[in-house]
Amino acid sequence: MFYVYILKCKDGTFYVGSTNNLEKRLHAHNHLKSGAHYTKIRRPVKLKYSQVFKTYSAARKRERDLKRLSREEKVKIIEINHSK
Repeated sequence: MFYVYILKCKDGTFYVGSTNNLEKRLHAHNHLKSGAHYTKIRRPVKLKYSQVFKTYSAARKRERDLKRLSREEKVKIIEINHSK
């Protein structure tokens, strides 16, 4: 399983990433030096959206698509998925 996720950083910005272990990656973003530099300087981060994929290539495609969205479009995706 592969995951694509959107994090909300302490400064209100979003970070989009992908991983094969979501729990471990979230821990890294919030606590370890191995977390992405972007999130290390904007801790804490909170998971706002995640999606599961069967293949790495599908997850990376979705990650790429999400990164191209505007902030407003990301907010809409988060709101739609929180209301489910």
